[in-house]
Amino acid sequence: MSDGTPTDAIVGAGIDCSGALTYPSQRQLVFGREMVATSQPLASEAGLAVLRAGGSAADAAIAAAATLTVTEPTTNGLGGDAFAILWDGSRLHAVNGSGHSPAAFSRASIGGTRMPTEGWVPITVPGQIALWADMHARFGRIAFTEVLRPAIEIAREGFHVAPLTAKLWSRAAATYAKRANMEAWRSTFLVNDAPPFAGQRVRMPDHARSLEAIAASSGADFYRGDLAARMDRASSDAGGFLRLGDLASHATAWGDTISIPYRGFRLHEVGGNNQGIAALIAIGILAHLDLSAADPDCADNVHASLEAVKLGFADAHAHVADPRFMRISASNLLAPDRLRELAARISPSRAQDFCADAPRPGGTVYLCAADSRGQMVSLIQSNYTGFGSGVVIPGTGIAMQNRGACFTLSAGHPNEAAPAKRPYHTIMPGFVTRSGASGEVPVLAFGVMGGFMQPQGHVQVLTRMADHRQNPQTALDAPRWQWMRGLDVHMEPHWPEATIQSLRQRGHRITIAEERSVAFGRGQAILAVGDGFAGASDLRADGCVCAR
Repeated sequence: MSDGTPTDAIVGAGIDCSGALTYPSQRQLVFGREMVATSQPLASEAGLAVLRAGGSAADAAIAAAATLTVTEPTTNGLGGDAFAILWDGSRLHAVNGSGHSPAAFSRASIGGTRMPTEGWVPITVPGQIALWADMHARFGRIAFTEVLRPAIEIAREGFHVAPLTAKLWSRAAATYAKRANMEAWRSTFLVNDAPPFAGQRVRMPDHARSLEAIAASSGADFYRGDLAARMDRASSDAGGFLRLGDLASHATAWGDTISIPYRGFRLHEVGGNNQGIAALIAIGILAHLDLSAADPDCADNVHASLEAVKLGFADAHAHVADPRFMRISASNLLAPDRLRELAARISPSRAQDFCADAPRPGGTVYLCAADSRGQMVSLIQSNYTGFGSGVVIPGTGIAMQNRGACFTLSAGHPNEAAPAKRPYHTIMPGFVTRSGASGEVPVLAFGVMGGFMQPQGHVQVLTRMADHRQNPQTALDAPRWQWMRGLDVHMEPHWPEATIQSLRQRGHRITIAEERSVAFGRGQAILAVGDGFAGASDLRADGCVCAR
């Protein structure tokens, strides 16, 4: 990785450009007939440029996603997975771009009781590039080379690192830079042996060349060409399991969403090995409770939502896996009588431990796009934890995900680690519809990235909008809570003191965070309004909405 020379405006004038914000800030909705919302301005601009060139919302989403692999390598890259929900103008499609574990993967090589997070063992086949190519093939309007052109140019010519991205880069460097056998990571992502600072210009020439190969081959080079051969060689040399056959056999899975009604709306998630069902279970439970009668920031609402989320996680962690290995279907988990019984387990005055496994952290990017023809896309992609496994394929800029870390080593569990198997997945795009005269109509493309924060973020944003009619920007700006484990809950500052005290009296063990931050998720949203859209972007990220 190379960089430009810092300018006096950044380091010489004594002005702090690190991203420190002394005062609370707020944002307004952005309106337009076409738009893109992402966690990084250059990515939003890339998507809008593709829309201006006649591209579809799918094209714009792919352009933004590709750009984010360049400008936010701290949370996603070319070696990750992706999921999407796409409204094509008449119906929804759920797109599963997660990869399988290698066919040669062996549990015998794993010591201890948990899957490792670093090195080649937790690496699964990256499915993200195939999702881009397949979604473009079905719903794109301009050439794939034109869709990826903005990302290629930014990688080659350079970009200035955004403040919050710089913080995440610095945090990751403290971990990855000290590990043995990570020379490729250091040479790819450090500048003069240091992470780039906010405002520093960074160029990624290897990344640009890989994107060019992907663009020219519509993704085929990544799975059957030179890039695939480089991944195979790096894995073989390091004693990893991934091979050419694993890459060549990967396929994107298309299907229907799983969904549940709520207050006149319907929340949609991706099914299968995706944790979106945790949000659906929680929402299905809350449908039996009245959240609209009280203030959205009051303890009654927070308590009920927390308990519902814990029950949702208990089911997800017990049952979600590669669909071939699941023993209970989503329809059974979402059965009305079952959700009613789960709702009855919630005590209005006492916090409970429903024995859900403790959530684990993760790093992700979420984006959404909409075009004037009515197409809407909700897309999420990730390397899982930060830069992923720490493995970088030399000379390519490809940072390999560590998604296999989400397997369990518990014998007999549906999500037990095994060869050629998709692991439990944390990344989950969301979508909301409502019933119209001729069927379901689109309302909202949205998501809140951040590991196991994601179902919690979906619940908090949707209940604020559906129960309290808050607009998407207000719902994203509001302070959030995060269930951690057992009775432990973290809460952002700015919650009413009465709410915090009442939650503590009910038995929740509350910790107040120092600031609103990415630890509580970063969301984006696009709401269908009249003959256009209203977009919102989370203040916890560097991003924005670009519209026309």
